[in-house]
Amino acid sequence: MRSVVLNNTPRCARCRLPPRWCVCAGLREVRCPLEIDVLTHHREWFRPSSTSHLIQRVMPESRQHLWRRERHIAAEEIRRPGREMWILHPHGGPVPAGVAAEQVQIVLLDGAWRETSMMAQGMGSWGRLVNLPMTGESRYWLRAQADAGRFSTVEALLWVMQALGLSPAHDQLRLQFELHVYAGLRARGFKELAAEFLQISPVPAAFPDLLARLHERRPNDEALSG
Repeated sequence: MRSVVLNNTPRCARCRLPPRWCVCAGLREVRCPLEIDVLTHHREWFRPSSTSHLIQRVMPESRQHLWRRERHIAAEEIRRPGREMWILHPHGGPVPAGVAAEQVQIVLLDGAWRETSMMAQGMGSWGRLVNLPMTGESRYWLRAQADAGRFSTVEALLWVMQALGLSPAHDQLRLQFELHVYAGLRARGFKELAAEFLQISPVPAAFPDLLARLHERRPNDEALSG
């Protein structure tokens, strides 16, 4: 078995997956009343598996900002008028009751655990620090989580949507996320792990035709399987 990801294979400019596993045919844009800004660490910016790119792709009204240690982003650069800014942070308080999504701007930090901890320094004055009761296991199987209770950026956004009662947007974003993870596993050559991932995923029911096309054998598949 050989991973096409490790062979410098060209990637789709939109979904950042190798053309063999491109999922753009399954793209369904997600709309919700939240204003969403993602601060992406400069190292994460160039990682195709980064879920901040997924958020920007499927939620075109969201904004993605490049964070560098030598140039910190100021709150004024991303603050949206008429919204209360929430920064997801492990030391924050619970989601306040009775707040409408139309009143909220969510700021997500995208990077490795150590990177986001550094990014969060000094952000306490930006707005309300919010800590979500995220439980269970991450479905971001493209990366191993060092400790339980750690989730990808897009999963954090899913929890925000759930907490604010945005069920339709939550379900649509989850579908796009799970499709992204599945195709990423296949692109890396993890066929058995990808099949296990699908067992408890809504992807087969939502994208039967797309999966059928992805699973069609192609002339170069034998070469990729080694």
